[in-house]
Amino acid sequence: MNPTEGKKKRIRLLFVCLGNICRSPAAEGIMSGIVSKNELQDIIEVDSAGTSGWHQGDLPDERMRSHGEKRGYDFCSRARKFKKTDFNDFDYIIVMDENNYHTVKSLVSGKEQADKIHLMTEFSVQFNNHDNIPDPYYGGSTGFELVLDLLEDACEGLLQVIKKKHSLY
Repeated sequence: MNPTEGKKKRIRLLFVCLGNICRSPAAEGIMSGIVSKNELQDIIEVDSAGTSGWHQGDLPDERMRSHGEKRGYDFCSRARKFKKTDFNDFDYIIVMDENNYHTVKSLVSGKEQADKIHLMTEFSVQFNNHDNIPDPYYGGSTGFELVLDLLEDACEGLLQVIKKKHSLY
């Protein structure tokens, strides 16, 4: 490792959904896997949160964990509520739907914070016909599988954007 490599600023990503038990922990787990596969874990850090605190401290929904496990993921983060200080701690705040977007945006203090907020679907490559990542909580297996398909696609797209923007090639 050359001496300047260790001094690179870490790029911090925060995925946000409503309860932090389905979509955002799945995005966190998928992105963590992609980051590791690309050997960027020393540069890119990943976390997740919810706009509500209903499930604080809980593991992700067991259905999401089960569907993720079938694809080789381990969704094991603990739910936490999004807080205003997250704007200072993260470079990208990536929300799953318009409701999450408006809730997070209502907490900003200025343009710099607002510019950090992105819809997950902004990074979609193959599934660019979806405006939001739908909440699978009240649905069946197909909803969880769709969410995983959408998140895998958007996480790959996000990594490409980050690589380009931060010259990580």
